[in-house]
Amino acid sequence: MSFNIQAGTSSARYHHYVTHSWRQVLPHTQRVENLDSIAELVATYDMVGLQEVDSGSLRSGFINQSRYLATHAGMPFWCHQSNRKVGKVAYAGNGFLSRFEPDAVEEHRLPGFIPGRGTLLVRFGNGFDGLDIAVVHLALGKRARTQQLKFLSRELDSSRHLVVMGDFNTQVDSPQVQELREVLALQAPTRGLATYPSWQPQRAIDHILVSRTLRAGVAEVFDVTYSDHCPVAVEIELPEEVELQEATRPVIDVVPGRDPA
Repeated sequence: MSFNIQAGTSSARYHHYVTHSWRQVLPHTQRVENLDSIAELVATYDMVGLQEVDSGSLRSGFINQSRYLATHAGMPFWCHQSNRKVGKVAYAGNGFLSRFEPDAVEEHRLPGFIPGRGTLLVRFGNGFDGLDIAVVHLALGKRARTQQLKFLSRELDSSRHLVVMGDFNTQVDSPQVQELREVLALQAPTRGLATYPSWQPQRAIDHILVSRTLRAGVAEVFDVTYSDHCPVAVEIELPEEVELQEATRPVIDVVPGRDPA
């Protein structure tokens, strides 16, 4: 599953961006209630990629939301990549929850005119038979997004079994995403599934891309307004050579990846 949770702030109308804007900088009780609803939703999945998740600032009540969701969803492993800090008010990034323990976690800074975008790369197993999961949140602007997709094409080209999930802020059939898919041999099982805005989904901008070496099954979008995005999920059948181990520790060290040139 992939879910842009908007730092735990629910949205049900466009005007909430204005009337609820204070919730982006100040804590409120509904945020925790909303996180509990999100935790209940993701609890049935094995792996969950999160975007716009707060790592513990004023607006979240200094709660690391990745950790909170992992705890309340019964996920034994979690990790977090903090990308954009606004003083003590907001500290957003990517998160990952899993029932299985990875062998390594890397964080990569994505190129762009405005810093604050990144990729959380979670590796299960080693070498040719391993499974890599990349959680991404790409830029709103086309030019920066194109740079970021080219960077991902280079950084992820050694992965045989690969899943790239997240908020792409563009359609999967856009030329930039098509180039990524061609370079990395990715299929798009969530193609055409609209995720934004959550109260009346019209745009398919949240995707789960899967290597052709993996068998993608049922894909679906959940009709909930826990965020301004809907979560998207897909069933994936792994080949026999990919062996996953149940998680025995909640978090491991995140290794900085190579920064964009």
